[in-house]
Amino acid sequence: MIASQLLPCCIYRSVFNFKHVKLASQRGQFMKMAGAFAQYERPRPSSSMSGFRECFAKAKHIVVLTGAGVSAESGVPTFRGAGGFWRQFQAQDLATPESFARNPSLVWEFYHYRREVMLSKLPNKAHTAIAECETRLATQNRRVVVITQNIDELHARAGSKNIIELHGNLFKTRCTTCGDVKNNKDSPICAALGGKGAPDPSAEDARIPEKDLPRCKKNDCGGLLRPHVIWFGEGLDQSVLQQTFEELDECDLCLVVGTSSVVYPAAMFAPQVAARGVPVAEFNLETTPATFSFGFHFEGPAGTNLPEALAPHETESNQGS
Repeated sequence: MIASQLLPCCIYRSVFNFKHVKLASQRGQFMKMAGAFAQYERPRPSSSMSGFRECFAKAKHIVVLTGAGVSAESGVPTFRGAGGFWRQFQAQDLATPESFARNPSLVWEFYHYRREVMLSKLPNKAHTAIAECETRLATQNRRVVVITQNIDELHARAGSKNIIELHGNLFKTRCTTCGDVKNNKDSPICAALGGKGAPDPSAEDARIPEKDLPRCKKNDCGGLLRPHVIWFGEGLDQSVLQQTFEELDECDLCLVVGTSSVVYPAAMFAPQVAARGVPVAEFNLETTPATFSFGFHFEGPAGTNLPEALAPHETESNQGS
């Protein structure tokens, strides 16, 4: 992927209109922008499911923003926060270009372990509820789109079709030489990584020679492959962001599911949607910095609340073909 296809992670849109793109040089500018919402007196968000269901019944274009909390309900480790370690590392220690340049063997062990773990995980009731809702509403000429920060493919495995992956995909690789991106679900991804990647803190670094790590097979390129994911310090793909902004501009209902609302620029998406008067509902285990920007907040597991929230509404029998 060439540099011109990337925008810095500190990109954001103007508060009331996604169509004006601005670049911020520091994360602090995000915080100023978030603080702008504080000048508006906002009531405590409603926890009325019937109230949300009324909005749901009217919506024609629904965006579902999802984060790590949804995957966590499937048992997917996050490698962040207390106890979130792989060996003695957290994700931000290894998921960087600098770490990969310094020790590609160690970084590939980490991602090999994550890939192998994901092969044993299944979509949960939240994933299924979103996918079934998309399929059902499509017959009524209503659109449901998932915009996810997750890289685990669980939405796709649940049956969702309209998916925008902000941070890439664990089961795609990108060549560091020619930039070729390919789907890759090989297990192991290369022979040298077979049996490697144990998360035990006492496990030794395999120190696999670079020539034996995953290599590009396009036209005998042979370049070193890396996971096709966004690492800390890298930019988001411009085309992915453009798709995201277009969906957010058009949506008339937004759900925020299992996200902490602290990772930018995604943390600003839902508050900006809410600022233009669109109903936004947060489904999370706890409140977040953005909670009071939203009209609804439902506390608890997404796998418990989403099936009820997205179930067929009584008015649906009169819609569609």
